Amino acid sequence: MDVFEAVKARRSIRTYQNVEIEEEKLQRILEVARLAPSAANRQQWKFLVVKNKETREKLVEAAHGQQMVTQAPVLVVACSTESEHVMPCGQPAYTVDLSIAVSFMILEAQELGLGTCWLGAFSEDAFKEILEIPDDVRVVAAFTLGYADEDPDSRPRKAIGEITSYEKYE
Repeated sequence: MDVFEAVKARRSIRTYQNVEIEEEKLQRILEVARLAPSAANRQQWKFLVVKNKETREKLVEAAHGQQMVTQAPVLVVACSTESEHVMPCGQPAYTVDLSIAVSFMILEAQELGLGTCWLGAFSEDAFKEILEIPDDVRVVAAFTLGYADEDPDSRPRKAIGEITSYEKYE
């Protein structure tokens, strides 16, 4: 599968089969994160792989009741180990860096036949407490990972002309 096909085929999966993920596939997804670009190649990140069902059950409430957190065999939590660096463009580097790495991981999962869902709703403080994440580390993103037990339809997208301008903002 090429990248374009992976992007087109990817869907947010909220229902998972009760099937463990092969260790080789998990390691490949983690390797893609390791290879992802980061501001000044700082790589100020840590990825927590949560497989323990009891831990994932505790995280459901912290994820605003999203049951897929416990249903998926793996939850990956993307953390920034440094959150002070600001890029010259004014953006905090850690949010950009982790967004790139997680996007790469999600696309690799798609290529490997796995489903994912990026969690946009979670309590950072509760995740930190449950997963014993230090106070100075930021939880930027989390996503479920497993074999899909659903095949959602594609969602509508805006036309390219609605989201693109050339040479100046229009």
